[in-house]
Amino acid sequence: MRRVVVLALALALPIAAWASGINIVNRNGTILISNSGLQSIQSDLIQLNSKVAGTGHALGKVNFNTGALSSGTIWTGGTFSDVGSSFIVTGNGNQGVPKGTIFSGAFVGPITWTLISETGKGCPHAACKYAFQLSGNLQGQLWTGNTVNGSTVQNINAYYGQWLHDGTGHIGLGHTVLTPEPGTVALLGNGLVRIASVVRRKLVS
Repeated sequence: MRRVVVLALALALPIAAWASGINIVNRNGTILISNSGLQSIQSDLIQLNSKVAGTGHALGKVNFNTGALSSGTIWTGGTFSDVGSSFIVTGNGNQGVPKGTIFSGAFVGPITWTLISETGKGCPHAACKYAFQLSGNLQGQLWTGNTVNGSTVQNINAYYGQWLHDGTGHIGLGHTVLTPEPGTVALLGNGLVRIASVVRRKLVS
């Protein structure tokens, strides 16, 4: 009987925590910017729910890429396609974070590229610093095999001179939220109810 209770709690607690959603924060890393799409390279995973990396450290990496620019312009903002896109989050095993792929998915629907600001004496050229925001919806799987939906907002900075030289910018801060599909939540709920029933029968007997 005691083993059943322990098993029920062991299963119920992580499932309940997962069902409420997963918050992911990333920072730093290079991003390639062109009409062919955006590609982030090795952005640091600095937070996964309540687990926060110490100063100068990371819990893993966040890498993503979009499809080609489908409307607007790189300089003024527009829309990227989701065709051929991906969004991958990997953990390094530190602080209880899973080691390996945490989330593997892709963008779903149009990806918005918004110009937030231009700062510098040389704008819109020369020494101008551009601040952009990339936002879009996601779908994929967690390391557990469960399907999740979500969204991401990535704040990206680019300097005109560097951009012309190598086409790169840098990720200031990114925030991603993943939540289970409604059908998956219902399935988890039914599982918890069954576990509770087993525990109750054992306690009665």
